[in-house]
Amino acid sequence: MLIPGPDTRVVELRVHGVQGTTPQSLVDAVAAVDVAGDGLGRIVRPADRLRRPGPGPVLQAEGRPITRVVEGYLWGAMTSGGWSKATWAVLFPFSLANVAHWMLPPVPERSTAAHLLGIGLRSLLRLAALLLTVLLVAQTAVVTLDLFAAQCLAPGSACLADVVPASVRAVPWVRAGVGLAPIALLILVLARLSTVDWRIDRPEPLDAEGEPTMTGLPGTHIATDPDTPALRSLHIVAALGAITVIALGGPLGPLVAPGSQGMAITAAWALGLLLIGVAALGTMLLDDPTGGAPHRGGRWLRAALGRRPRQVLVALATVLFLLAACLLDRLPPRMPGVDVGVQVLAALLVLVCALLGLLLAPAALLARRTWSSLPRELRPWAGGWMAAPVLVVAGLLGGGFGAGVALTTRWLLGGNLPLPIGYGYITLLWGVAGVLGLLAGAVIAATTGMVRWSSLRRGKEWAREASLLHSGRARDIKQASRAWWWARWERNHSHHVLLVVAAVLVAGAIPATALRLRQIEPAAWTRPFSTFGVLVLGLLAVTLLRAVWLAARRPQSGRRLGIMADIASFWPREAHPVVPPCYALKVVPELVARTREHLRDRGTRVVLTGHSQGSLLVAVAAARLLEVLPPEDRERVGLLTAGSQLQWAYPRAFPAVVPHSSLAALAGGLDGRWRALCRGTDPLGGAVTTWGRQVFDGMLLGVGYLPDGTEGALPPALRGPNGALVLGGDHWLPDPQRGPFPGRRWASGVCGHADYTSDPEWDRAVAIAAGLTRADSVEEGGGGFTPSLPMARRGMPVFQPVRPQEVERSE
Repeated sequence: MLIPGPDTRVVELRVHGVQGTTPQSLVDAVAAVDVAGDGLGRIVRPADRLRRPGPGPVLQAEGRPITRVVEGYLWGAMTSGGWSKATWAVLFPFSLANVAHWMLPPVPERSTAAHLLGIGLRSLLRLAALLLTVLLVAQTAVVTLDLFAAQCLAPGSACLADVVPASVRAVPWVRAGVGLAPIALLILVLARLSTVDWRIDRPEPLDAEGEPTMTGLPGTHIATDPDTPALRSLHIVAALGAITVIALGGPLGPLVAPGSQGMAITAAWALGLLLIGVAALGTMLLDDPTGGAPHRGGRWLRAALGRRPRQVLVALATVLFLLAACLLDRLPPRMPGVDVGVQVLAALLVLVCALLGLLLAPAALLARRTWSSLPRELRPWAGGWMAAPVLVVAGLLGGGFGAGVALTTRWLLGGNLPLPIGYGYITLLWGVAGVLGLLAGAVIAATTGMVRWSSLRRGKEWAREASLLHSGRARDIKQASRAWWWARWERNHSHHVLLVVAAVLVAGAIPATALRLRQIEPAAWTRPFSTFGVLVLGLLAVTLLRAVWLAARRPQSGRRLGIMADIASFWPREAHPVVPPCYALKVVPELVARTREHLRDRGTRVVLTGHSQGSLLVAVAAARLLEVLPPEDRERVGLLTAGSQLQWAYPRAFPAVVPHSSLAALAGGLDGRWRALCRGTDPLGGAVTTWGRQVFDGMLLGVGYLPDGTEGALPPALRGPNGALVLGGDHWLPDPQRGPFPGRRWASGVCGHADYTSDPEWDRAVAIAAGLTRADSVEEGGGGFTPSLPMARRGMPVFQPVRPQEVERSE
């Protein structure tokens, strides 16, 4: 531990979680001002009445005051506000497909089979993402080209007869233009959204002593994919080629027309199929990870998909699309290619999902040796097979949203226009899934109630932890025990809910698919299911469109909507290029640059603090700092996480990107300067550096990371001066808090996932992370901290012995 000098100061750099926050809340002040940043990534400090940045509250450590500067990094503007960011909510299935790529199991070293399976899985995911893009375009064609242009605007149709006169309907190319223009606009919007990126303030070039020296840290693979521009162009080409084929007859064959027009239609149709095939093949081959090296296979493909060849491909697809529009001078009463096109795309997507699920099984088995030694609570969800249900949900949500928009549009146009045959089976799918979902919800609710009653009756281990933490406070024990149970249930079973949703959707898809493949009309007794499916799809479409409107008009509503979108936007574009830009690629480098700027002052120590999703950002930033900083500067960097998902969620959902071993390496690199604030009442955050906890003889025991980076049994937890139990690097906070404490802000009741900074243990954890004091410091007030207990209880000892009999009575 570095000995503090007279000029020592601590810079506490805070990063918030999802949903955003205000500058004042982030730095715990009544006013805050920007001191750096570009408006999207803002660095703020507390301000005085003249709006001048000021220091934070003094930090007490080992009986002496230490100057503290509190800064906050705000990144919420990257994920909410404005029409462009609101539109990303509609493209949420694309984001799910992209997230599924990062959920694939790790590829063990020196395993050829696992390496080949990994290449195949990533290629299938990119192909599924391409099919999602084309399916969106095809379902848009159902609405604009078939329902509206071909049927509603047909000469002699009663649809909108008072709005569009017959003379306009008979003009050549009018109906084709009306039907194809929205599709062209959609493709243009997708192309523009895929180019949105964040400008990053790069740190200065590293000198010789700053070369990376550590590996295996979390977030190593979080980087910009150089293949994204090529992937973007291939998606645009596939979309333009698909709408050309659909408009000119569909995948089964071109429209029949006399003379030169028929020959041109056939040639354009064949060229459209060729472009789709080139896009699909290029998308799959681009994922070969060995192609990134110039001397390995794949260099030829990247040369073939360079900037100029991509421009030529996009230009050719655009010209082909315009040619198709010119060839459709008069639309038929129904567009035959729309129905068949949607069904073929849906079938291909189902096939790709099935193949992915089959290949994931052996890939997960081969990767199992990387986590087989871990306890069950730390192993990947679903045995590393979680990417498959996520992709299934993405596909069915994408198809369901398109069908819901078509059904809503038909209702708005009068309700008499026929939809494609396949949509009848889609309504059956969602009707069956909706009924099964209601039944599953009822079963889950009943099971949860029974388990909760049984757990409270028998007194589980978590109840003993809560009783130990709140010893001597019977009212708090009762209030906390309920919150501990619900929080523990949500953390343990949140992924099960996703699995149930995927299973319900698949259960609905099986009968609908079987009937469609055998070309059997649904029986009369299935009509209630289809009717219910229409309601579900309509509700899905209206709800999502309303959410987009609110997110654009009211950014605060967009933050509430965007919890899942914020989490999905953390991951760089890999499987799908038309997803929100990865904010981590901007936040992490700027946090690293700001930290290095502060470290130029030899008396400054920087503690990166992150709440919830921010904990992942600061953990990756700390890992990058350990890679680039010299040893003498690493000792002046600390890490504090609060309400973090770095144990129960991210390593289990993304075992290849944030593996358990990388967190152990990070803990070892920080040498005890990684502190984690935890609450048992927090449903979104949990332990970070410890696991296998149990109460024995009035002591909290457990296993966790040791300061040298290894893992093993930890000494019994110590009760800190503020009532927290400190086990390893985890500080378990009493919730409700002990207090109130004189001179500190007070938060009453159960705080759960919110307001970690109000607990006095926050300051103590910052001091430990800065290397100013030890975790086993036990003197009164914690070496100058605020009083250890409320004024009415000041006479009680800091380490109050807790007998097993007392714990049993408190339960």
